[in-house]
Amino acid sequence: MSTPHDSHQELSVSGGQAQPPARFENPGLHEHKPRQADVDPRVTKRVERQVLLLLTLSILGTIAVVWAYFALPPGDTVGSMRLSNLVLGVGLAVCLLGIGIGGNYYIKLLMSNREYVEERHEIRSSDETREIAVQMLKDGGEDSGLTRRGAIIGAGVTALALFPLSLLVPLIGNVGEDWNVRKFKHTIWKKGTRLATDPTGRPIKASDVTIGDVWHVIPESLEDLHEGKLDEKAKAVVLLVRLDPRDLKSDQSPEGETWSHDGIVAYSKICTHVGCPVALYEQQTHHLLCPCHQSTFDVADSCKVVFGPAKRPLPQLPITVDDEGYLVAQGDFAEPIGPSFWERATK
Repeated sequence: MSTPHDSHQELSVSGGQAQPPARFENPGLHEHKPRQADVDPRVTKRVERQVLLLLTLSILGTIAVVWAYFALPPGDTVGSMRLSNLVLGVGLAVCLLGIGIGGNYYIKLLMSNREYVEERHEIRSSDETREIAVQMLKDGGEDSGLTRRGAIIGAGVTALALFPLSLLVPLIGNVGEDWNVRKFKHTIWKKGTRLATDPTGRPIKASDVTIGDVWHVIPESLEDLHEGKLDEKAKAVVLLVRLDPRDLKSDQSPEGETWSHDGIVAYSKICTHVGCPVALYEQQTHHLLCPCHQSTFDVADSCKVVFGPAKRPLPQLPITVDDEGYLVAQGDFAEPIGPSFWERATK
């Protein structure tokens, strides 16, 4: 049989069910175990040097990001873009990791890890209690060691102050970039330009495309992709699909001109939501899916939006065939390609 204890510690039985005690004994705080840095000054100095090094690396990382933004613009080649992105990414990683790891290291190994308990009081404390609280804050600041470690304070403040530059500098200027969005109103597609496979540039005959086929297409005139024409390719990429002509609900312009050829239709691959590449085609439903945010377009019905955040159909490239049977463009896209938040006027 169990020995009865105080009533507030026992489980009382009422109606056959155990009832929780009215209150529990306060177990108190766990025994404090000092860290090496608390008892060994050599360890303390070593940790201080490590924290200082990490914060200094953060400062250097921010400087590297700012320098790379101006000194290493993306340029027009794959190599220059890769180098610019690499330096910016590494610099941003160093400045963030330096602050994060350095700050966490300092908190865990140098700041006081003792637990303090203060009994709850009613609303406003007395003046005497407030004076005690202020003194406790001062003692806590002294206990943290910050008042005695000026170098770490200076490095930490400098790292935090410089870090926003790595995010703000790209927003302030447009070094190496061209933000004239009016250029998206037109691409290099022109009347008579042959449709070619991406990336080989081989012209496509209508007879090569069978029902259900999906082709990634670029203009045949797009050459020397690594010499200043990457931006032109980005604007001109097209997805070519062949359907059974009986499945097409619409293949005409507002003026009544036919924009397809024997069930073959061509649409811009650039999603009208935020510009991701649309390339997932479902043959049975004729739906075209954007993998980024799941905007879905109906290829059989002028690529109108059937689901997702996109607000505008994919621009259609009017196509036909030339005398040799090759697929050619009748002209440029009917309207500007790309996300809908840009100005949509076509003139």
